[in-house]
Amino acid sequence: MLIAIDTATRVMSIALHDGDNLLAEQNWYTPNRYTEELGPGLQHILTTCEVDMDDLVGVGVAVGPGSYTGVRIGVSFAKGLAATRNLPLVGVSTLDIIAAGQPYYQSGVGLVAVVPAGRGRIIVKSYRWRKGKWNSRAEPRLLEWEDLFETIDGTACITGEINRDGIEAIREAQENGLDVQIAPAANRMRRAGYLAEMAWEKLHAAGGDLQQFAPKKLLPVYMNS
Repeated sequence: MLIAIDTATRVMSIALHDGDNLLAEQNWYTPNRYTEELGPGLQHILTTCEVDMDDLVGVGVAVGPGSYTGVRIGVSFAKGLAATRNLPLVGVSTLDIIAAGQPYYQSGVGLVAVVPAGRGRIIVKSYRWRKGKWNSRAEPRLLEWEDLFETIDGTACITGEINRDGIEAIREAQENGLDVQIAPAANRMRRAGYLAEMAWEKLHAAGGDLQQFAPKKLLPVYMNS
């Protein structure tokens, strides 16, 4: 069993995966109550699925970018859990988690994943579809919405954690002729189920060499303000 933890923004998510199936997943909005809600949320999933801590063989965690506080708490919790249980700890980018949950649209449509960065800014990463999945085109960037629109050079779908101001900015850009669309709300949700699958893939690819997943080696990803 692998437990996946994502507290990188105010959208929290926990999932349990057995290597073949996603057994449980919880996604919810939290107003900065990471510490109070993470432990009980994880225990609820384990209890509901009748899984004991001793059944875990790995931990996956969203390493950011996102909220400094949210990333720090999630990574610290996952490190403590993995170190105590002597489990491999696999870190995955929040933006890659978002991209993994998106369907293929149509040829020539790019994908832009976003998470909030505070003060009206967003953290952005663009992707293109190749070999059956979304592949990143560049490193994450810290931008204003208007700056993002200036970088879009073709048809694109914007997904991720988009607040009301962001939706209004996108709709205004559409009215001004920018060829972009907003992904459906259900697709925009960042889900720990995808984090769990990506963590499993990384563990499987490593074979028996799990030293790279030692908890002490994992570092969170923060964006400079």
